[in-house]
Amino acid sequence: MDKVNFDAWSGRTVTETGGISDAQAQMIAATLNYKNSERLGVAAKLPLLWHWFAFPNTVLTEHLGRDGHPKLGEFMPPVRLERRMWAGGALRFHSPLHIGDTIRRRTRIGQITEKEGRSGPMVLMTLHHEIFCDGGLAVEERQDIVYLDIPKQPVAQKKTPMPDRSLSMSQRVETPETLLFRFSAMTFNAHRIHYDKTYAQQVEHYPDLVVHGPLQAMLLMQAATQHAGRMPSDFHFRAIHPMFAGQGLDVVALEQDGALDLYTGQGGHQGMQATALWEGTV
Repeated sequence: MDKVNFDAWSGRTVTETGGISDAQAQMIAATLNYKNSERLGVAAKLPLLWHWFAFPNTVLTEHLGRDGHPKLGEFMPPVRLERRMWAGGALRFHSPLHIGDTIRRRTRIGQITEKEGRSGPMVLMTLHHEIFCDGGLAVEERQDIVYLDIPKQPVAQKKTPMPDRSLSMSQRVETPETLLFRFSAMTFNAHRIHYDKTYAQQVEHYPDLVVHGPLQAMLLMQAATQHAGRMPSDFHFRAIHPMFAGQGLDVVALEQDGALDLYTGQGGHQGMQATALWEGTV
């Protein structure tokens, strides 16, 4: 792998301005099968994690790489590994955002680490986001990104079984290709593994289209909020194994010491783990 001086990129910052309009909120609600869309008028509270739709990367199409991601080397460092995954993150919610708000996001590149994994070289990078509205700081967020080589053939990945303890909540969410397409469109995400089956199978060697990590996190957040009847103050999540279109997702939760442990799963194995916390819980 060509060497990049990652120390020179760590600490870089950028500030963006965005927001969610009433029309966008209705489209997001339709995409996520959100049941309370009638409550999503102008000035209504934005459901948690919906700020991910507020800052689309409007890079020109000619500046996209072959995978559909913006080419690296502007704000983000020029990592030479082609497979990029949103591996996890953590969020702390200080105050609500609202539909129609002007929202600002300040992003800082944190630690960048090169290492050798079981499947070859990898680069781990952390982004730190601060989300502001007129009332001040609304959300603090850490985003974990991992870069890997694209394998030359399909690779069997270790699977982690779903929890077998007594569940506090369990639901089934279907994952048709139309859901993945709509989610990609709403986030303005051209990553081809989510809508181009030929690319996903023949280039990145996945068995099918890949369900977005942020989509799974949103489904878990939606389930946590519905189960508790209120929005959590903290939420962190970690991707475990790719989930695929057309097979549906199991969304389950376990209550533990005032917190809620959540999982997506497919065929009895985990896709994503998350924990939701409310003020006063440890």
